[in-house]
This record gives sequence, structure tokens and C-alpha cells, in this order.
Amino acid sequence: MFATKEPLWAASVDEIGAPDGASTHANGGQGALPSWRWEALRTTFWLVPSVLVVVSALVFVTTFEIDLAAFHHRLTLPYWIRTGGADAGRQVLIAIAAAVITVVGVVFSITILALTLASQQFGPRMMRNFIRDIGNQMTLGVFVGTFVYSVLALGSITTDPKGDFVPHLSITIAEGLLLVDLGVLIYFIHHIAKSIQLPEVIAGIARDLARAIDAEFPLQRADQEDAARLTVGRSVSELVQLLDERGAVVASSASGYVQFVGYAQLVAIASHTDSVIRLDHRPGHFIATGRPLATVWPGGAAGQVAMALSKAHVTGPHRTLMQDPVFAIDQLVEIAIRALSPAVNDTFTALTCIDWLSAGLSQVSGRALTEGVYRDRDGRVRLIETDPSYARMVNRAFDKIRQSSRGMPAVIIRMLDALTSIATDAVSPLQLAVLLRQGQMIVQAAEESVHEANDLQDIRARFERLRAVSGVDDEKALPGFELPEGRKS
Repeated sequence: MFATKEPLWAASVDEIGAPDGASTHANGGQGALPSWRWEALRTTFWLVPSVLVVVSALVFVTTFEIDLAAFHHRLTLPYWIRTGGADAGRQVLIAIAAAVITVVGVVFSITILALTLASQQFGPRMMRNFIRDIGNQMTLGVFVGTFVYSVLALGSITTDPKGDFVPHLSITIAEGLLLVDLGVLIYFIHHIAKSIQLPEVIAGIARDLARAIDAEFPLQRADQEDAARLTVGRSVSELVQLLDERGAVVASSASGYVQFVGYAQLVAIASHTDSVIRLDHRPGHFIATGRPLATVWPGGAAGQVAMALSKAHVTGPHRTLMQDPVFAIDQLVEIAIRALSPAVNDTFTALTCIDWLSAGLSQVSGRALTEGVYRDRDGRVRLIETDPSYARMVNRAFDKIRQSSRGMPAVIIRMLDALTSIATDAVSPLQLAVLLRQGQMIVQAAEESVHEANDLQDIRARFERLRAVSGVDDEKALPGFELPEGRKS
């Protein structure tokens, strides 16, 4: 039953190609996501500066060769490239290098201090977004590249009895880079001043949410839907029963948040061992060492699958947006509930977060969130996971804000308006029922905490609008829901 050739776990994850048919998963866009290695490199402050340092060194080698050729009279530089003698060149390059490295230290120190203070209101993940910003990385890279170029040019100036070697072109390029640095400095100050403004922070997280939704839940074509309905071999329900009854549990070998799952690699591994894998955790979940990570049937394949899972799962100390759109929702919710705290009391920030949450959930409402089933090239089910349900996303977006906004009519009304807006994009009665259930809980909390009759009338009117748009019976959304006696509309 099992193949005897070299197991797939002996190769690296990147060497395992995606099997044909892996995209038959209803959410087949998972393959379009960037690799976790690229995401890890992007969230660093050393990659872009290192690349620009290498580029600056290569540029210096080129200009140095030209200067050397001009020194030996093999070519003639334009008349305007004249920088004086060796001492004058040294003074210019020393001034450039000292000024650039000083600006880098002062500006970035002050910026990080400002971001640290701002993160107290936005949340600690603000610093991660600052590091991830390509504009900030390019700014540091340009400054460091100029410093390295100036130091290399400074070292190339030599004094010889036959004549001083002065790299006129290299010094001129260094002066040009200094002007570029001035422009970059102005851009950086503007960029930071703009990026720490709360509406910009919220809008940036919302853009990340939209991109994560497009990557995780792409719009399906007709051929994808037909492939998703393809059934070969045992059905999903039969396999789930076999996994429950006779499956072997694979324990986690590391603790941390699941950041990335190599779905295509796991399908290839399961096809290779003629097994079925059910993942107990998805990206964004926290796992502890020794806790169940997956279940494998038949149990004889558990050994090979366990070693492969350690390569196909990436864990880390924090969550990321890769394969985890709910993380962006949690970021917006965190900003909202911080704004609603008595210490901050910033209602308008909470309203802004609710608006962007409604935009993201409206985008999700237009997608089909089906079960996470992956098949091999023959159409057999090889991998099963629990996709984030629509109800979970809606509840994560509104539960904490609802609980923090008791007695605040403005926030309650905006939440009901947001639910109504989302309901206009819902594609199934189940989604509408989830939205109406959340609306009912919001109204019930308002009935208990809001005592102004006119405010309650506005809240009830907004809820009636939601109920009209959803067209779902109240009893189906929240059985037994009834407003307190004497407060019914």
C-alpha cells in the first residue's frame, strides 16, 4: 500500500512541487500566497540596506575604474568633474560620511521613540508594521549605502611621489548621493508624520486585510467549482469518521503561533504515503509542544507524515497576515477597544475601525467559505482542515467592540449600520443569519445599557433596517430572543 521509494520528507519543502489537482480545494488561491521565507525577509531591517550596500560597492568599483583610467590618461573626464586635490577630496568625503551616519542615528532614534509612544494607543504591533514598511527600509538603505560609498571613495585617495590619486568621479557621485539623501530625508519625515496618524494606520491595516482576503479566499471560476465538487474514493464524512476512530495523532514538535502551512506539500506527502491528513490547527492558532497537531489515517503513515509536518509547518512567536486574515480583523478590533477604554475615550477612532471592518467583511461576504478539503491529481481527498467560518470572522469583528461599547449609542448605531451594509453583500442565508444574530445581541445590550428613549428609538430603527435587508426570521438567528418587557418597539 505504501511506496518504497525515498520518502518526501527527506527533501526540503521547496523541492516538493505542488501536485496536479491540489487547486481543487475550494479556496484554491492558497498557492498564490508569498512564501513564508519571503515574508520573514520582508519583515526585517537588514535585507534592503544590505542589498543597497552591495549596490553602492558595485557602483564604487565602476567609478573607481573610470577614475583610474582617467588618472592614467586613457580617457578624459568632463571639465565640470573637478574636486580639487587629495586633501580637499578627503575633507569632502569625511564630511559626507560623518553627516550621513549622524543623521541615520538621530532620525531613526527619534522615530522609534515616537512610534513607541504611538503604539501605546495603537497596540504593540505598530512597531512590526514600521519595520515591514518598504519606505522605511529604503530610507535606511539609501543612507547606509551613501556612507559605505563615501568610505570606500575616501580609502581610494592615495598620495604618491609621482602624483596624488584623487577619484574625481567618485567624489562627484558621493556629492550627488548627498543631495539624494536630503530628498530621502524630507520624504522620510513626511512619511513618518503621515504613517503615525491614526486614520492612516487603520487604513493600512484594512488594506492588508483586503489583500489577505483576496489571497486566502479568491473568487472561484466555474471550473474550480466543478473541481471542488469532484468526488473520487471515500467521501469527506467517511474519512472524518475513520480519522476519529482509527487515526494516529501526530504531536507538535514546537510551541508558537502557526504562521504558514505548506498545503501543496502536505497533499504531495499524503499522496506519496496513500494516507489522509486532518490538521487540527490553522494559521493563527497557538500550539504547544506535545499537543495534537494533526491526525493521520492509516496510522502506519504517521511516522513519515510527522517528519514531513515539521517541515511543512512554520511556527513563530507572533501571528502574521499570511493565510490568517483574522489577524488583521483582530488588529482593527484592538485599536477600537483601546479607543473605547475610559483612559482614551476616543469614540471617533472606534467608528473608523467599524467602518473598515464592515468593508473587509463585505469583501468576505462575496466569497464562498467552504470546508478545507484538498485533493490529489486523481481527485482523492488527501488533506482536511477547518477553514475560518464566516460566523467566527463576524464574531471576532464585533463581539469585543459590542462588549466595550455598552451605553454608547453612537458606537451601537454604527455597528448596526455596518451589519446592514455587510448584509447587502451576503451571498447565503447562513451569512445573513449570522449578521442578524450579531445585530440582535447588539440591540439586547443596548436595551440593557442605554436609558435615553430617543437613542433607543434610533437603535431599534437601525435594527429594523438590518432585519429587513437580511430577510431572516429572528428565531432562526437567535432562538428565544426577546426585548425586555416595556422596551419593545
